[in-house]
Amino acid sequence: MNLSMKWLGDYVKADMPIKDFCHALTMSGSKVECYEKEGSNISNVVVGKILSKGPHENADALFVCQVDIGADAPIQIVTNAKNVKEGDLVPVALDGAVLPEGKIKKCKMRGVESFGMFCGLDTLGLTAHDFPYADPEGVFVIEEDCKLGEDIHTAIGLDDTSVEFEITSNRPDCLSVIGLARETAATYGTELKVKAPEFKGVDGDINSMLKVDIINTEKCQRYCAGIVKNVKIGPSPRWMRERLRTSGVRPINNFVDITNYVMLEYGQPMHAFDLRYVEGAHINVRNAKNGEKIMTLDGVERELTEDMLVIADEKKPVAVAGIMGGEYSGIMDDTTTVVFESAYFEPTQVRRTSKALRLKSDASSRYEKGVDRLISMTCLKRAFELVEELGAGEVLNTVIDCDYTDKTPATVDFSADWINNFLGTDISEADMIKYLERLDFKVENGKVIAPSFRIDIGCKADVAEEVARIYGYNNIPSTDFRGVAKAEFTEEQKFVRTLRNAAVSLGGYEIATYSFVSPKYFDKIKLPQDSKLRNVVRIVNPLGEDTSVMRTTTIPSMLDVLSFNYNNRNEKAFLFEISKEYIPAAEEKPFINGNILANSGNEKHKYQYSLPDEPQRLTIGMYGGEADFYTLKGMVEQILSEMNIYDVEYVRAGDCDVFDEKYALHPGRSAVIIKDGKYLGIMGEIHPDVQDTYEIGVKTYVAKLCIPEMMELAADKITYSPLPKFPASTRDLSLLVDNDTPVAELEKAIKGAVGKILEKVTLFDVYRSKEMIENGKKSVAYSISMRSHEGTLTDEQADGAMKRVLKALNAIGAELRQG
Repeated sequence: MNLSMKWLGDYVKADMPIKDFCHALTMSGSKVECYEKEGSNISNVVVGKILSKGPHENADALFVCQVDIGADAPIQIVTNAKNVKEGDLVPVALDGAVLPEGKIKKCKMRGVESFGMFCGLDTLGLTAHDFPYADPEGVFVIEEDCKLGEDIHTAIGLDDTSVEFEITSNRPDCLSVIGLARETAATYGTELKVKAPEFKGVDGDINSMLKVDIINTEKCQRYCAGIVKNVKIGPSPRWMRERLRTSGVRPINNFVDITNYVMLEYGQPMHAFDLRYVEGAHINVRNAKNGEKIMTLDGVERELTEDMLVIADEKKPVAVAGIMGGEYSGIMDDTTTVVFESAYFEPTQVRRTSKALRLKSDASSRYEKGVDRLISMTCLKRAFELVEELGAGEVLNTVIDCDYTDKTPATVDFSADWINNFLGTDISEADMIKYLERLDFKVENGKVIAPSFRIDIGCKADVAEEVARIYGYNNIPSTDFRGVAKAEFTEEQKFVRTLRNAAVSLGGYEIATYSFVSPKYFDKIKLPQDSKLRNVVRIVNPLGEDTSVMRTTTIPSMLDVLSFNYNNRNEKAFLFEISKEYIPAAEEKPFINGNILANSGNEKHKYQYSLPDEPQRLTIGMYGGEADFYTLKGMVEQILSEMNIYDVEYVRAGDCDVFDEKYALHPGRSAVIIKDGKYLGIMGEIHPDVQDTYEIGVKTYVAKLCIPEMMELAADKITYSPLPKFPASTRDLSLLVDNDTPVAELEKAIKGAVGKILEKVTLFDVYRSKEMIENGKKSVAYSISMRSHEGTLTDEQADGAMKRVLKALNAIGAELRQG
């Protein structure tokens, strides 16, 4: 529902800031989706008067105009418009103006300066329906009463604000301006001003011109009709066109616009018939006959069934009740006598008919939700009031009202104590009654009497909701649900969330893969036949062979996604997944043909399942860009640091039998991550054969980190050290070691020998010469920084530490490099 704020102002004070209005209505139960100010994408456009129009000296198709914009001097505009002349008022976009099509700047056109441009309807976002007198193809020549230099928004009424509401299906009364005005008045505690419509009419007996019979009084409980003679078809006045436009309805002509206007104002759909096409001047509201057909206004012939309600004359249907009129039910240019219809149709039959015919309209969307069954005559009178106001014809002062409605109002027991207990509030009974009366409810004799337009009131909780939303949801104290455990993240969930954020901060994109995989996955990553990873949990009723087992390693799933990305021409990828592996329990029941043995021989359908262990894993995969082993290692180290895990060791994957995934990795470019004797994961470059199997044409890197082990080793508290007061002492060390000696082993020896005064040890050079290579050696250089927090280190302390370092290094085959 789009609401015109100008229109709203007719019924309630609506001069509050638009943002405050949207917030207040949303908090009181009428949710605002958005708002839009008309012409907000247009600026610096004013009304100008053409003083002169002459030919362009260098172009036959152009004209040079002098234009008065209410300034000290006229400005010059060069245009190709042929529909303007001296004395015309036109919209002028000045230098610097902003239009939907772009920004306007002064320029020279064929050597003649132009300080702006004239605007057409389309330039301003308008159509000929908004201003029927305007030329839709040329410049907009304004016929409105406006002043020179006046901003175009106020000059032509392009200054309204439209607020879009999301109206729930239980509140059809809010599908109207008056309904939303009532909500506004109740929200702000202001007066709602809605006067009863009145019309004078002319003498005449409608019964001599028209007869109405309701055959099915269950599906049509009320039908009101009136007649307008000597109608004058033409455009609606500007104020009506503006309000329809702001509400999202296209103006057509005065009679069609009146029916749409009343529908938007009151929420009651209406229809207007040309009396000439009502054969026998007799309207019958009846069920259609099987096979009966009607050509609706949208130009489609539709076949009807006997459970559909129609408005018919003596021979044929002229409208599908509550949905759409027939081909000849509309208003023509030569129409002289019009029948206005205002009726109440039962919602369920409208919805079923609309669905069966696949035909939706503004009328059907309102009828199927339910309209006020007592408002039909009021809306008919409002339509006649508008006819007289617009001078569109002569209204007969007699009407037809076939009324079979049940006028008994809906009532609910009222108990202030029950409402307070239900809401958890302490609102006085007097305040509750005041809130309900602001919404047009009445409280009498311990009963709440709902107004006829509130079809959603059926129990005490509905009344409590009305009290709560006007009292203010923010004013209701927060309380915990009784009998419900207080929800909070577990330590594992907190850890996983931090882990995920760490991976994202490094630039990773999270993926999600299936937990059930194909047994062939193990062959693709070169697992030995006796690998423990091939002991899997089998699915009893799999969708197929490719999804028949639960995965025991997440690396094949990651490689599948990397392969998919590479083969779809993504040049690089950095992905991660937090997921589970499914490791069969140690005391798993035996399998027969993939099924677990029954609990007893006779109970074939009763199985005993030993649930598998489901440890969580962080899997990382990458290729392309700057991806290499050291990039992956740096990312793993950063993630471990974020999780407060320090001083980890990296050992060759080939020397460790814990992770069978090592067979999928390059033997010389892979490592297992260890801390305090516990295995945290494995990482490295994918084996070339596995890479070929997955059809990835560049080097690919993966890592798998074990989350439970990481949680166990993560520091509970972060310890901060004060800034050092004493200077550091630095020593450089160049060593000659065997080629296959890991630098991590050297660093471990250095750290152990230096002890507490070690601040950091940095590898800054690895060197190999031809002679060294022949002897199977390499040169490794370290910078060792030492510092004491108790005082400045002496040379004796530093030299003593270095002697211990050399002794520890000699023990593992490293010697000081000479020269």
